Amino acid sequence: MPTLDDYKGQTPAWCPGCGNFSILKVFKEALVELGVEPHQLAIVSGIGQAGKFPHYIRCNTFNGLHGRSLPVATGIKLANHEMLVVAVGGDGDGYGEGGNHLIHAMRRNIGVKVFVHDNQIYGLTKGQASPTSMEGMVTKNQPFGVLSEQFNPMAVAVALDCSFVGRGYSGDPEHLKGLMKSAMSHKGFSLVDILQPCVSFNKVNTYEWYRQRVYRLGPDYNPEDRTAAFAKALEWGERIPIGIIYRNNRRTFEERIPVIQEKPLVKQIVPFGDLKEKMKETLKGNY
Repeated sequence: MPTLDDYKGQTPAWCPGCGNFSILKVFKEALVELGVEPHQLAIVSGIGQAGKFPHYIRCNTFNGLHGRSLPVATGIKLANHEMLVVAVGGDGDGYGEGGNHLIHAMRRNIGVKVFVHDNQIYGLTKGQASPTSMEGMVTKNQPFGVLSEQFNPMAVAVALDCSFVGRGYSGDPEHLKGLMKSAMSHKGFSLVDILQPCVSFNKVNTYEWYRQRVYRLGPDYNPEDRTAAFAKALEWGERIPIGIIYRNNRRTFEERIPVIQEKPLVKQIVPFGDLKEKMKETLKGNY
């Protein structure tokens, strides 16, 4: 069985008080409790404070371009669908630059788990508005307040029939850990939006602000009721629900690909000799 020491990476360089510390801690705990070994996990990230996340964990890692974690994560999952593949990033990385990839990953239902560190601000570049910044919020480069309507990732995900849609809060670590475990155990695409204060640059959505609004969805809530889920996804302001917003069990993208049904692509023997002859025949036919 893995231990927390097995996942020890570099020392985090986040600001003291950042919600990322709590996310990192419970993520490691969730992996240990699920019995996932470091070699069974691949984490892909883009750019940003949240993008540094895989540097602080010992596992297979790919740190790439801003907003482009999902194409890489998809490739890894298709090459070895037995591996747990997690994509991490901030709200700017995942919903801004990477918004187009997110939409199509949900549509395909590829078995990748996406954890978005949503602090409603761009932290690495020191405080400009992100897609989830609330309308009217004053930032360094929005002195008159954010003019665009706030992006709602939960509502978009439910509308696109994403097979697992959840929201957590870094200030409620035990609940967040359970949510992460559920997302990682789900066979299809999982999106978990994690609300987390940015103590340096977001002076609106503070720990106290969340404490007054965040509440856990109760056992009477049915996440498989899509209509109810959409209504819950629209709830924001005085009350903010956390938990599994929506869940379904539709077929995954991997299940639809015949060539990887028997075993993962990485375990298949590629007949390079036959391939070479086929390429020669093809080239002869073209000239």
